[in-house]
Amino acid sequence: MDPHFDLVCVGSGFATTFFLIEYLKRAGPGARILVIERGRHNTHAWQVENRRNSDVNWEDTFVRDGDPGKSWRFNVGFGGGSNCWVGNVPRFLPSDFRMKSLYGVGEDWPISYDDLEPFYQEAEEIMMVSGPSEDTPFRRSRPYPQPPHRFSKPDRILKQAYPDRHFAMPTVRARKATTNRPRCCASGVCSLCPVGAKLTIENELMAPYEDPRVTLLMEAEAVAIETNGGIATSLRYTLRGREHVASGALFALGANALFNPFLLKRSAIDHPRLGRRLHEVLSIRGEVFLDGVENFGGSTLVSGHNYVLYEGPHRRQHGACLIETMNVGLLRAEYGKWRNVMEVLLLVEDLPLDENRVEIATEDPSRPLANFKGRSDYAYRGMDVARSELGRVMSPLPVERIVFRRGFTTAGAHIQGTVMMGDDPETSVVDRHLVHHQLRNLLVLGSSAFPTGPSANPTLTLSALSLWSARFLMSG
Repeated sequence: MDPHFDLVCVGSGFATTFFLIEYLKRAGPGARILVIERGRHNTHAWQVENRRNSDVNWEDTFVRDGDPGKSWRFNVGFGGGSNCWVGNVPRFLPSDFRMKSLYGVGEDWPISYDDLEPFYQEAEEIMMVSGPSEDTPFRRSRPYPQPPHRFSKPDRILKQAYPDRHFAMPTVRARKATTNRPRCCASGVCSLCPVGAKLTIENELMAPYEDPRVTLLMEAEAVAIETNGGIATSLRYTLRGREHVASGALFALGANALFNPFLLKRSAIDHPRLGRRLHEVLSIRGEVFLDGVENFGGSTLVSGHNYVLYEGPHRRQHGACLIETMNVGLLRAEYGKWRNVMEVLLLVEDLPLDENRVEIATEDPSRPLANFKGRSDYAYRGMDVARSELGRVMSPLPVERIVFRRGFTTAGAHIQGTVMMGDDPETSVVDRHLVHHQLRNLLVLGSSAFPTGPSANPTLTLSALSLWSARFLMSG
């Protein structure tokens, strides 16, 4: 195999896939692209049969330090996180991109909501998102490709009480059958969808990997990026125990926020902020016990998302909270009240801290070390307010009581930060188009580039950013 390529990509998840979708539109017929993936292709049939997303234990791929209660869950294998996500795809709000300007905390993103809106739209159309086109908290240029999922009865009551702050959750769990997927079965096991209704790379986005210009190597692990004269020249990787070198004109890192900075550090491509600001949202689950109102009548896992505690000047003092209302959960153990309960998930933004970081593990330099010291006070204040205010938010319902369960060790496996984007090369690692400030033929894709961690799920935003980056590079 000729080891020189026009583009060399690391990882096969959403970040790489959406970059390839746009890149291949504009690349010539003779373009040569290499994608390396350290895992195997565990098909949907294999996952259902084995009741797991991958044959690789994600916990074995990195070292954890700091807070013993904090874990970082992800999927190792073709398609990355598309195998294990639940498929919620809200946009970030315009204010999420301007935290410093509006509220004096965090960082401003180097791009705005308006910059990203056309790419949000394209990503939603590629994903065939189900959502409420005329009733949404996001300014939109076109309708959603699929209609929204059906509300549960508690959602309908909350919608009537909060017409401009309670909405159907945008999702890739199909509301109507697509060419490749049946409609959502609403069984609530979306991390391992039994019927294949949830979008994955495998069932909807295989076109880039089936393109004859693309070579996909499984069980190939990136070792280091080699540089010369201020440019990236090649990628060293191992394949079935042997080391190989692929030279290229352009390199794109599409791994997660643990492995992108780790690969850069192993390559001696360092920066004062590289690996810093590892974060994700703070979350806790609550159960709202209802008097005479039955839940579980919606048509998908998460039926609503509520913004009563999200926007406002309170973000100067504490994190915003997005409330997800669930159409699944435990039944009540009381005769005649089995369905009179609704589970909610509180998602509170955290301010990224420099002391939470990714390093090279001293005892095993082949693995990254996730050194997580803890959350910001900003996040904990936000969670305290959210817990105390949830009763008020739920007051349009006939609430008997609210019980809070323990928080999750990982809030939806949303690993963010560590390779921050920004306009200033002194304070950020990549620029507004995700191009490395020093090595201008190297990109770092995905949520590792996020300057802040809004409460909303990150997958749609990181996918839109990949489209934005590829469009810039290919139209220059």
